[in-house]
Amino acid sequence: MSLAPYLATRPWLRNLLKPVASWYANAASYRQLGLHYDDLISEENEDVQRALKRLTPKESYDRVFRLRRATQLSLQQKILPREAWTKPQDDVAYVSQLLAAVEAEAKEREDLDTIVPLKAH
Repeated sequence: MSLAPYLATRPWLRNLLKPVASWYANAASYRQLGLHYDDLISEENEDVQRALKRLTPKESYDRVFRLRRATQLSLQQKILPREAWTKPQDDVAYVSQLLAAVEAEAKEREDLDTIVPLKAH
């Protein structure tokens, strides 16, 4: 269950929680390693694997580069210089949208596979 639809209908609540969300994103420190939020999605799910296959070659390359750089920084126990951190406006969802489409297709496929035909009398 997501709070997003509830927050979307209540702008005053969204505006109230926006600073907390920004603080949390900065406290999570993934941006300090140059990562995007969608880079944190676990790749162990089949739907995620299908969504990642739909990335453009550039998006796929950029994702791998960010993950390798973050791994190297983590091993060295370092962070990027402040000017290289991921900016909030650059932290856009690029896998989540594809993942939602893949999940919707899987749900539709499941629904179509479980249709029981009605017998005519």
